[in-house]
Amino acid sequence: MKLEGKLQVLPNPVKILIGTFLVVLSVGYFTGLTFVGETTSNSPQGIQENYLGNEEDENASFMKFKKSEREMLTIVHTHILSMSVIFFLVGGLVSLTKTNSAFKKFLMIEPLLSVLLTFGGIYFMWQGIIWMRYIVMISGILMTFSFTASVLLIFSQLFRK
Repeated sequence: MKLEGKLQVLPNPVKILIGTFLVVLSVGYFTGLTFVGETTSNSPQGIQENYLGNEEDENASFMKFKKSEREMLTIVHTHILSMSVIFFLVGGLVSLTKTNSAFKKFLMIEPLLSVLLTFGGIYFMWQGIIWMRYIVMISGILMTFSFTASVLLIFSQLFRK
């Protein structure tokens, strides 16, 4: 069954539903990204301090404490589950677009891999593998690029005749 280009032939009510879903999803995604910026200063050191604390840093503007194992498991569990569903749905919509096959495959698979790398990396960093903070940052950037590119691609074709 050929899915390419099927987004354009959907009935208008379905297109409106998809468009509304993507707007609400994007508001949620970028609000979460703003929260990440606030808690980590969008830096590897900030990522590390957010999960491992900064109790030894006497110059810190406010003190952060190392997260407990229960907190870490909750963060990793909820984010991996919810974001895998988000990227599965967005990937499904990307599969209905008409675009370069390799780019489409990248947009469909990369964010799911980045979810594992980002939140697995956070857990491993918390376990003491400090260099994982760089993996977390790079995979988070790739995930955001993929999300943004996917939403723009879907919107560009959603209401095209």
